[in-house]
Amino acid sequence: MLVSVEDLERSLDVARAGAAGAREGLFGPASAIWHVNREAAIFLGAGRALLLQLAHPWVAAAIADQSDVFADPLGRFHRTFSVTFTMVFGTLDQATAAARRLYRRHATIVGFLPTVAGPFAAGSPYSANEVSALRWVHATLMETAVLAHDLVLPSLADEQRERYWAEARLLAALFGIPQASLSPDWASFGAYTRAMVESDVLTVSPAARDIAGQIFSGRVTGLRVPMWYRALTAQLLPEQLRGAFGLPFGDAERRSAGRASGARIGWLMPRDGSTGSGSDSPAWAVVSPTARSSA
Repeated sequence: MLVSVEDLERSLDVARAGAAGAREGLFGPASAIWHVNREAAIFLGAGRALLLQLAHPWVAAAIADQSDVFADPLGRFHRTFSVTFTMVFGTLDQATAAARRLYRRHATIVGFLPTVAGPFAAGSPYSANEVSALRWVHATLMETAVLAHDLVLPSLADEQRERYWAEARLLAALFGIPQASLSPDWASFGAYTRAMVESDVLTVSPAARDIAGQIFSGRVTGLRVPMWYRALTAQLLPEQLRGAFGLPFGDAERRSAGRASGARIGWLMPRDGSTGSGSDSPAWAVVSPTARSSA
């Protein structure tokens, strides 16, 4: 099912109705989603989220065929996080404007799969504004943020996870995802992500492997991804996808990932006890310091 312009506007009405306020935006500083996403720790999971998205053949094909990821990979990284963080931390007007810009960009990303990939036949159409693909991309971002947060910071309590997911459902409205398509609570959300991983929908295509290989080798950025980050990404991935992407995870990688988790605590938690981003300086300010003023 494709998200139409009318569908998006109805979803934006849902978001506005549940928003914390015009200035506070969708959530505001007291929200669970701010508590998680303001931390620099979430960038530890960026590789995991990317590979989970690439494992969906439609996403991999769209990036391979339509995206500027190879021409300007660092710029794409910046724009992706700028849009997401504007939705989370921006004012209500900034968040909804970012949602409309993203929809218009997605509307241009359509095509056909070049080869068979999992349950999808060669020549089958894909669209970036298709609900099930949007739902998966949203899920990878929401789940990975919590996973990365809990990796180096005190884990969220059950009540916080439920609040976080309720807020994540509201964020999904900015992607045009109908509320009825989303899991009702954190437990069922976890069941959905597990079912996706265990299904044949997630199939690491040649395009996905090529994109991942180019990014993690540094061939497209000129910046080789450190071993500790590749090892940590491998650790955070489901085992079958780790193998499909060709990420080694032997004893050396396990030790590297373990050391990285411990070392990152010192980086993310300064000696004064504050978090790396600070309670009033969310991670989006580091990635896009002008997001609130220019969105």
